[in-house]
Amino acid sequence: MPSRRNTLTAGLAAAATLPSGVTLAQAPNTPAPTTPAPTAPAAPALPYRPHAIRTPDGLTLAAYEYGNPTGPAILFIHGYAQAALSWDRQTRDAELAREFRMVALDLRGHGMSDKPIGHEHYRTNKLWADDIQAVIQQTQLNRPTLVGWSYGGRVMGDYVNEHGTGAIGAMNWVGAVSSSAVASRFGRGGRFVAAMTSPDPATAIAGTISFLRECFEIQPGASDFEAMLAFNMMVPRHVRISLGGRQVAFEQRLHSLDVPTLITHGRLDKLIDVSMGQHSAAIIPGARLSVYEHIGHAPFFEDAPRFNRELAELARSARR
Repeated sequence: MPSRRNTLTAGLAAAATLPSGVTLAQAPNTPAPTTPAPTAPAAPALPYRPHAIRTPDGLTLAAYEYGNPTGPAILFIHGYAQAALSWDRQTRDAELAREFRMVALDLRGHGMSDKPIGHEHYRTNKLWADDIQAVIQQTQLNRPTLVGWSYGGRVMGDYVNEHGTGAIGAMNWVGAVSSSAVASRFGRGGRFVAAMTSPDPATAIAGTISFLRECFEIQPGASDFEAMLAFNMMVPRHVRISLGGRQVAFEQRLHSLDVPTLITHGRLDKLIDVSMGQHSAAIIPGARLSVYEHIGHAPFFEDAPRFNRELAELARSARR
């Protein structure tokens, strides 16, 4: 039980807080003071400016802007089951950020973008073309350099096939597809896609791990690989399945490209054989082929310093 002294002390303290002339007996009953609820910590400042892109068919795509808001524009387009975070070694590069305005997006079905169910949302080439047009228009990119990795090459090709090159300044095809006619131009890494689309979660995870390993000759460290696996698993099974079965319909259009073009390819690419890059360079007027020896499917990650240097040179030469 509380001591008499403690009770008296508490009463005197309470009386001292009453208005003049009011006694304890006259004071209204008041609730005991409560400890204020702790406030949530402030969210950390984002290293990018977010954009919510509305597509013509009503989806919302997540896009992330980095760098110099008044600099020449670069738009990064990732590959199958990847995300805007794939380009972290470009968007976080201090030298690129000082000079260029960089936007990376999560393609439909990927990352933080909408993921509707149904083949009709993924197997029409024009949808992908219109997505890129929407990003360019809604972020007000002025003749951006398009950078497409792997499946992102298909998306770039769909864009120029539907909308031409009038709104873009240059193109960088990175381990990217330009043709589907010759099976030898595709590497062994594609054999894991079946497991990636399995209804069994353990099988899908194992297939995704194997697929990711095939993307690199120089393997990522543990923390980078964990992040990559995480954003790969953000792509649901229905999207992975729907991304298949789409034909490359833009190869003929590449014969008349009229913007500066760089073809970047790893010699040891296990997903898209280097012969695909050589084919692209042969059919695109004035294209420059840059082959990375001892590098796999992701030269922008495996040799970021060289990639960033060559990308900067291309972006500076972009048509204005």
